[in-house]
Amino acid sequence: MLAGAVIVACMVLVGPSAPSDALFGRSSPVNAVRDVVPNRVMTWNICNPCDESNVDRAAEIAVYAPQVVGMQETCVRDVERIREYLERLHGLVYHVEYGTVLQSWSRCGGTPWSPGGFGQAILSAAPLTDRVSVEYPEGGSENRGYMAVTTVVGGRSVRVFNTHLAQRRQEAFREDQIGVLAADVARHDRAIVLGDFNAVPDAPELARMWELAKDADSGCRPLSGGTCGVTTDWQSKFDYIFLRGIAPVQHRVQPSPSSDHHLFHADLDPT
Repeated sequence: MLAGAVIVACMVLVGPSAPSDALFGRSSPVNAVRDVVPNRVMTWNICNPCDESNVDRAAEIAVYAPQVVGMQETCVRDVERIREYLERLHGLVYHVEYGTVLQSWSRCGGTPWSPGGFGQAILSAAPLTDRVSVEYPEGGSENRGYMAVTTVVGGRSVRVFNTHLAQRRQEAFREDQIGVLAADVARHDRAIVLGDFNAVPDAPELARMWELAKDADSGCRPLSGGTCGVTTDWQSKFDYIFLRGIAPVQHRVQPSPSSDHHLFHADLDPT
């Protein structure tokens, strides 16, 4: 009885970002080591709070095995587990960097005096350097920001950004946030900008991004007459892979049972 009480107390302290998959994932068999798909990048808002299994999230990523993954609405604890399951269960080894914008016990568990970090994360098969994490001056209804790292894609150095903009119906906040992000993106001749922009392609606040880069969905442009593929369960395109100085080869959008956002990945021309 005493042991059971201790276990229950620990579960209460750890909080909602520690689902039961942590208990069985470590004992699962390891599949044969496999390689990531070179030059493939992915963006995915994994949904928080959604109380989904990190084992399932890792399995969804592993189906496409991208070289670079940008995730939004992440808790550091969840990303640690996703990364562990990708290696233990799928043989996919990733480096990781975080763009934390909020310490929140209610969203990310931990303890009240040491809450978990919430924000963005980037996984990459190649090493990550020169990380920056920026919280936007005005986040809207909650803290928002972007992170950036340097890595190698197609044998060449590239700056990779990952962002999550203010919620729907908060256009003024998104416009200011894109101004901050675009100023940094414009400094680089080769850049990949991943993220949940919470805005449809012809939203006025996205104009500065369209001036700098193109989406990996080559048929998607502002005012393009509805040729942009949707990336959410509510039939809107909110998720983008903006490319600056890099050309896409093909892309795919896959609905996810774990999130209200789809997995959006693209294969890039390495030249």
